[in-house]
Amino acid sequence: MTGRYYEEFTVGETISHEKRRTISESDNQRFCDMTMNQQPLHLDEAFAAETEFGERVVNGLLTLSLAVGLTIPETTDGTIVANLSYDEVEHPAPVYHGDTIRAETTVLDKRETSDGERGVVTMAVEVFNGDDELVCEFERTVLSKKSPE
Repeated sequence: MTGRYYEEFTVGETISHEKRRTISESDNQRFCDMTMNQQPLHLDEAFAAETEFGERVVNGLLTLSLAVGLTIPETTDGTIVANLSYDEVEHPAPVYHGDTIRAETTVLDKRETSDGERGVVTMAVEVFNGDDELVCEFERTVLSKKSPE
């Protein structure tokens, strides 16, 4: 377990996650198949070539899901009780097959639960491609365990 307990989060701190992920065409295809999303912008090369993007773009929910996964080791691995919400999701730029993404997390807020046994932590996650262009951002709120000590 490498995640943080409630007490270990500091409001205002930014965590730069070292792990990165290159998204392949196969990743995008499998994700679209699993989620039954047959949007041609993600899957049809000829269709996508005629759009403003000029090629297929990665499913935005795949980008969001991978970003959460990239942040888990330094935030909530083994210390989470539950994900409470994902809010303010934006995709300001597309992600393409072959792009490598990375994430940064900033702790926005934290508070103890009314029973004082756990804590609620809200984090802003920013996702960047290999050119350091912001491609996704969202807020993630979790219910976190307090330290057993």
